[in-house]
Amino acid sequence: MTDTVTSRFLRYVVLDTQSDASSPSQPSTAKQLDLGRLLLQELRDLGVKDAELDEHGYVYATIPANTGKNNVPVICFCAHMDTAPDFSGTNVRPQVIHGYKGGDISLPGDTSRIIREAEHPELKKQIGNDIITSDGTTLLGADDKAGLAEIMTAAEFLLNNPDIKHGAIRILFTPDEEIARGVEKVDLKKLGADFGYTLDGETAGTIEDETFSADAAEIAIKGVAIHPGFAYGKMENAIRIAGDIIAKLPRDMAPETTKGRDGFIHPTSVTGTMEGARISLILRDFTTEGLQAKAALLQSVVDAVMATYPGSSSSVKITEQYRNMKEVLDRHPEIVDNAIEAISRAGMKPVRGSIRGGTDGSRLSFMGLPCPNIFAGGHAFHSPLEWVSSQDMDRAVQTIVELAKLWEERA
Repeated sequence: MTDTVTSRFLRYVVLDTQSDASSPSQPSTAKQLDLGRLLLQELRDLGVKDAELDEHGYVYATIPANTGKNNVPVICFCAHMDTAPDFSGTNVRPQVIHGYKGGDISLPGDTSRIIREAEHPELKKQIGNDIITSDGTTLLGADDKAGLAEIMTAAEFLLNNPDIKHGAIRILFTPDEEIARGVEKVDLKKLGADFGYTLDGETAGTIEDETFSADAAEIAIKGVAIHPGFAYGKMENAIRIAGDIIAKLPRDMAPETTKGRDGFIHPTSVTGTMEGARISLILRDFTTEGLQAKAALLQSVVDAVMATYPGSSSSVKITEQYRNMKEVLDRHPEIVDNAIEAISRAGMKPVRGSIRGGTDGSRLSFMGLPCPNIFAGGHAFHSPLEWVSSQDMDRAVQTIVELAKLWEERA
């Protein structure tokens, strides 16, 4: 490998690629195209002749088949270019801790932020490895620039080692995954893959074939505005109404109070004036029925609050975001089985898991491209405490290579 996975990763994370849910465009931010153009140039430098960056911000490319077999399925490896709007991704200054010796990691840009070993037990498995973090003032961007670096490094390795036989491999890099719009305009016919794997997971060795099902909710409130000096018995402040609705959401059904297979109702933003206010929320559950029950509960909370404000009105709009990919993947068990075998061949103990979240693979699966999620090695996503180890990224590269070999062998 002439370019290591770590050198690629460090090159990618310094580019600000945060997506923006309030933007109607695709990609939602023009700065994501900066990384798209860099990836396009790197693919062309590797000799990938059909690499392209389309008008929607998607990067497509092909590693051609080099096997005599004509029945090898076409695999897609996918990662997303954007980082989450939850925390700043501007002016990322990564630090590399070579030969981590254990213990807490202090972040130099904000020493109040410490990656504590007690809170990040996976660190205990990283003794001697090289740990990469941000300086504490931004997120790192391992979600999902680790996945980008791993796919690019595996592509270079396969192209430079033609003795490793494989079928055609399609590469797909997407914008706007973090705002649930990552594959809205993917051209599956152009992609031409039989199935895919996203590189967007956490702990090394993990293969995930289940995600939350997800909806977004928008509550619009119209209050009664009047000069506060003459408000007695007349004003119905939309901001206060919004606060009452949020206060009545069940506290045992929030992200911070749920785990495992529990779903949640989570307000993500509130805006407004006396006259009008809006609440944005996300609803999550592992089953569609559970998701519908949460939508009904939300409506009942809104109705109960609005009954105490007779002069005001409201509306609740539910929008589907993605569904649990397990519904699709259970019909194609060989896709996950081969990933489990590839992880074993790469020297790890496979762990089959569920995601308390989603990936591009969630929607791709329902669009007709079954697509489980493979680890990328990062931890503490969407926060300034995010970290990844170089060695775990190397293991992801090895897993991609083993998957390419496996599908050719078993064709």
